[in-house]
Amino acid sequence: MNGTELRDLFISYITISIAFAIVLGRGFLDVGNFSDFPFALMTSLIAVGAGFILHELAHRQVAKHFGARAEFRVWNFGLIFAVISAFFGFIFAAPGAVYIYGENIDRKQNGIISIAGPVTNIAMGILFALVLFVSSNAMAIEIATYGILINFWLAFFNLLPIPPLDGSKVLIWNPLIWIAAIAPIGFVIFYVFRIF
Repeated sequence: MNGTELRDLFISYITISIAFAIVLGRGFLDVGNFSDFPFALMTSLIAVGAGFILHELAHRQVAKHFGARAEFRVWNFGLIFAVISAFFGFIFAAPGAVYIYGENIDRKQNGIISIAGPVTNIAMGILFALVLFVSSNAMAIEIATYGILINFWLAFFNLLPIPPLDGSKVLIWNPLIWIAAIAPIGFVIFYVFRIF
């Protein structure tokens, strides 16, 4: 991993963490509850660190497994829009992408590379859910809650069948796998956001 890629990952990580903290901080726009934002940012940094970074690294590693060169690059408009959208209560979570350079990547391999990121988020969401169920520590519960919300949202958002999101490539490769991945996540997102 070169210096440019590390820089782009770090900038994207910080920006998307701030965006999630704005949405999940409950009270960021309410002066009386502004003290909630620093804690929301701290927990968001942990949850996004687990979700966003591992999501992108999963794409990268699977692409390399298929013999392609892969590097993460920041998308400046995506960074700005992520923060702006957060003030309206949702996250446009596309601060950048892993660009794949390879001549022999077929549709199936591209689909597998694309689904690797959302599958990583699903796995992280499940791990955070286990922490939530076994822990009695208030801070661990708060961080686990953020971890569930952020990871399942990242998986769902990235599986939307809109180019250049992952879902468009998975759907072209195998519609049944796309449905099997997005349907349960959509249910979890709907259920979780009705509770919180």
